[in-house]
Amino acid sequence: MMTDSLDKVIIVEGLTDKKQIQKVIDEDVTIICTNGTFGVERFDELLETYDLDHKDVYILVDEDQSGQKLRKQLSKELPHAEHIYISSEFREVATTPESFLATILVGKRFSVNPLFLM
Repeated sequence: MMTDSLDKVIIVEGLTDKKQIQKVIDEDVTIICTNGTFGVERFDELLETYDLDHKDVYILVDEDQSGQKLRKQLSKELPHAEHIYISSEFREVATTPESFLATILVGKRFSVNPLFLM
């Protein structure tokens, strides 16, 4: 695994998920929104644009049916990706409390704003 934060990519479903993560994270990380859909052409475009085969890729999607479907698709295409799971209690990344997100992101070696770890 690489350690440079510019080599880290988090894949999420939507813009609200991205904004929630950006509140918490304290390093330069590329966050890609799939907008809930994921076809072969779109994946190929992301793979090439972000050089995903040579990056540390993290999958952080909602704990609902569409999120689980997307996670399954991404797992097949990016077997080297690490998975980050939120509690099914929160269901959506966008509604997960910042303190919970900070804790799980630290567990995956991300730098987070320490205010959210209190």
